Amino acid sequence: MTTQMMICIVIFAATLVSYMLNKIPMWITAMISMSALFATGCIDAAGALSGFSNNNTILMATMFIVASGFRRTSLVDSMCSGIMKVTGGSFKMAYLGYLLLAAILTNFIASPMVVYAIVSPLLTALCDKTDNSRSTYMFPIMVVCISCCGILPLPTAIQMAGQFTGFMESYGFVGMTFNPMNFLIGSWPILIVSIAWAMFIGPKCTPKNPVIPIATKENGGAAAKKLSPMTDKIGIITFFGTILALIFSAQLKQPTWFIALVGSLIMVLFGVVDQKNALRDIPWDMLMLFVGALSLGTALTNTGAGNMIGDALATAVGGTHNNYVLGALFFIIPFLLTQFMLNRAVSAVFVPICLLTSSSLGANPIGLILLVNAGSLTAFMTPMATPAVAMCMADGGYDLKSIVKSGSIITLILPIVYIAYTMTVFPAF
Repeated sequence: MTTQMMICIVIFAATLVSYMLNKIPMWITAMISMSALFATGCIDAAGALSGFSNNNTILMATMFIVASGFRRTSLVDSMCSGIMKVTGGSFKMAYLGYLLLAAILTNFIASPMVVYAIVSPLLTALCDKTDNSRSTYMFPIMVVCISCCGILPLPTAIQMAGQFTGFMESYGFVGMTFNPMNFLIGSWPILIVSIAWAMFIGPKCTPKNPVIPIATKENGGAAAKKLSPMTDKIGIITFFGTILALIFSAQLKQPTWFIALVGSLIMVLFGVVDQKNALRDIPWDMLMLFVGALSLGTALTNTGAGNMIGDALATAVGGTHNNYVLGALFFIIPFLLTQFMLNRAVSAVFVPICLLTSSSLGANPIGLILLVNAGSLTAFMTPMATPAVAMCMADGGYDLKSIVKSGSIITLILPIVYIAYTMTVFPAF
């Protein structure tokens, strides 16, 4: 272990302790952590500042403005009223409808953050209209956006299947392909488990009231009355136009951050969002938290801490032929790491390790790749792996301690279901 690696691990541990204690604002902890990593040489200036220009940072900030504009339109209030009528005034049935919508959309859009940005203004308006606490329901629907991503054989799964097939060809598994249907066959119980948890268990685990002040709390119906009919229509068209463009961003050949930026500019220029207060709708503290988290993840990668853990894992599984032990290691370690590092970075490290180990043991890698993918992308305990968590923290008024507490049960459920089921239908041996 090098000196830089040791320093990085110490800063990493101290950052986590500060997050958990929450004695100082988390965004300040994140900035102190970034400064310490730069001062000790764990990251250079480019690594320290890269989070400010990261695609996800820009996407998150601009989607807050787009969502804020949509909240101000009359459609949000009308949709909530319509859903309440259809469900006979039942908040629970309306909430289930939003959970199902989230589960479907996250299989069309590869970014759980974008999906969360679509459903969150609808759910916040429903909560406010029915006097239900946002803090009770925002975290569970965010978990559904993340945990159900890419399970159905739709655009998200097709994209990931192509990437995994390329990995398999590069590491000697010539002639084998990763089929989008593999995601459905190996993961479909997660759709049921995640939605059932979010419906019946998740709301009981979340705080009843905000732990920290909610970044923006506005009543959709009241705000909509302030918009002229033309401005109201522009806001509605812009929101759904932005969502459609995000879904078909690959076909449009435009990056998602640019699409969201254009949508946010239209919202501001046409007065859907107040030009003087547009920046107020962005939770800058959560953005700073995410930027700091990115720099920490970069340091863990640059100093070799991620590779060290990966190498240790490869050594640990070197001789086992037990499907479930092998599956547990390739799910749990990425799952834990991705809470503190970018999820795609963890996947990029562990998919090759998985393939090398499978080749050495003569194992079928399909089920193990599924578990690596699930473990590295199913992250909702910290804002470091996906900006959807940071957005949820702002919407629900959560701190890190309440996020960890809220997700404790589903964090235990997912590994058990994934490992037991996936390694049964796609055994390595």
